[in-house]
Amino acid sequence: MTAPLLPVVTLDGPAGVGKTTLARRLAEALSLPYLDTGAMFRTLALRLGPDATALAPEELRARCAAWPFTLEGTGAESRLSCAGVPVGDEIRTEAVGLLAARLGTVPAARDILKEAQRRMGERGPLVAEGRDMGTAVFPGARFKFFLDATPETRALRRQRDLASRGQHEDLAVLTEQIRERDTLDRERAVAPLRPAEDALIVDTSALDIDGVFQALMRHIETHGGRAALAGR
Repeated sequence: MTAPLLPVVTLDGPAGVGKTTLARRLAEALSLPYLDTGAMFRTLALRLGPDATALAPEELRARCAAWPFTLEGTGAESRLSCAGVPVGDEIRTEAVGLLAARLGTVPAARDILKEAQRRMGERGPLVAEGRDMGTAVFPGARFKFFLDATPETRALRRQRDLASRGQHEDLAVLTEQIRERDTLDRERAVAPLRPAEDALIVDTSALDIDGVFQALMRHIETHGGRAALAGR
């Protein structure tokens, strides 16, 4: 007997493909909570520090138990908190991103966060973005998307995003950091970055955010739309 599909929309893909912006827009359009799972990895990586990958699994789990995540609100009002503290821009640096990628290679860390993410998904419909949402965390999600783009395109987008926050980074350095993170994500032993077999793959290199958003919404609407996510 086939298990029922979860009322979840997943967006997976490497850094810099616009997952965050698109997930937020989808959550707003569908009136669903938005779950940024990358922010969860970044938050733990920042709190644990650069030595997190050397921790024994039981110590890692004990430390993380003190930092539970909660998700409240929908759409633009979605709020991810850790131990009651809203997650902010302190996690949005490239250095923290690399720490998070390294933490993502640790099986115990992935298990801890997968459990937390699944609990959120079991409470009701949501839009989840990350790197293994459609493969490892929500394999039964009703709608799965995998976004991709060239490293050069993603580095340029990242540079512009950081500049809008007052952070100025060299494009060549960003490109190399993205390539390094891609290698970590795609070659890790546990839940490597790859599209789910039933995911819609969208190359965003030549598309703007509006174009990608319209493609995602068309797919959802032609496959049951909001009613499918509501279980109707």
